[in-house]
Amino acid sequence: MAADATIYDFDTAPERRGTGSVKWDLVDQLFGGQDLLPLWVADMDFASPQPVIDALAGRASHGVFGYPACMDSYYQAVIGWQRERHGLAVQKDWIVFCPGVVPALNMAVQAFTQPGDGVIIQQPVYYPFMRSITANGRRIINNPLRLVAGRYEMDFDDLAHKARDPAARLLILCSPHNPVGRIWTRQELERLGAICSENNITVVSDEIHADLVLPGFAHTPFAALSEEFLKASSTFSSPSKTFNLAGLHTAYAIIADPEKRKAFSQALIRSGLQWPSIFATVALESAYQSGGPWLTQLLRYLQGNLEFLKGFIAGHLPGVKVIEPEATYLVWLDFRDLGLGWRELKNLMQAEARVALDEGYVFGDEGRGFERLNIACPRSILRECLERMGRAVKRHAGTADTSAGR
Repeated sequence: MAADATIYDFDTAPERRGTGSVKWDLVDQLFGGQDLLPLWVADMDFASPQPVIDALAGRASHGVFGYPACMDSYYQAVIGWQRERHGLAVQKDWIVFCPGVVPALNMAVQAFTQPGDGVIIQQPVYYPFMRSITANGRRIINNPLRLVAGRYEMDFDDLAHKARDPAARLLILCSPHNPVGRIWTRQELERLGAICSENNITVVSDEIHADLVLPGFAHTPFAALSEEFLKASSTFSSPSKTFNLAGLHTAYAIIADPEKRKAFSQALIRSGLQWPSIFATVALESAYQSGGPWLTQLLRYLQGNLEFLKGFIAGHLPGVKVIEPEATYLVWLDFRDLGLGWRELKNLMQAEARVALDEGYVFGDEGRGFERLNIACPRSILRECLERMGRAVKRHAGTADTSAGR
């Protein structure tokens, strides 16, 4: 395909109301008011790259929508993207289509553990991790992250202790981490891998945000660390977050070990989820082949949104701290200095500010007092959201001052 020379306007986004959008059309049902501004769920308000739109339109014009297959071009697109973007050498037979990373997590729990086994996660973390464990009759083993001087770190002493639990069979790694935005260093990943290897624990690495790395940082795939870690792990990824394709179900697993790959594939088959849609394969191929220029422009815009958010919060939201992300378009905000309980904070955001964010407590108890905000929107929407939050926080501060003076 020819290189995409389009200059994209991220300040202007399509109207999403009335399109069956979870983010926009269900805000009343989920948050209690159509007037709430939604910056919660992790999809973008931007149109996908023009080559992807053109490829999907071209496939639709064919007019026949029978059962599809993953052709060689699909596998080569994944192989090329992982090699060029992340330095991960992938073989074709390692790739397993999945309808989404969340279904894949559930399949991995079923494939690699037995009922009653323990699965290690690192909270605060993407809440479907917890559901994939408990819904399948397994037990959560929490290795909480530590917030040190405004940056999250892994607690390796705690991990080493909990990995010795005989019931611990699996660790689900979020890399880059959602919601705290960390890119784990090679040294951190090697230390985690060594602990898991010593205790015969399989690592499942959710790397769906790996392409959304902000300037100055670089993602290291867990499977690229060593041959040992490659064979002891499974990597889940997708172009869905990168190119705003979540509704097309375009995920895949990379599993080098034949026995693990067979177990995972059988779990998919038992659920009847092993086949792609026609548009999923077309979208993945076109995005990975021609979406690079769009992604470069997107990351530049997201960095601008992050800088705008940091400046606004510093000037207008006293007591709120930004946990600066190294990747993703999700920003983890610390409201704990406001002295509110989680219910009061939720009320402040939804009832007072009239904004719909992801409440921190849904990511685990460690998230209480935090909010997750999605900055993948036009700056005008981000500005309106922050202004609403600023007015609500100032009203709260004024009320608190008045109460204290009585």
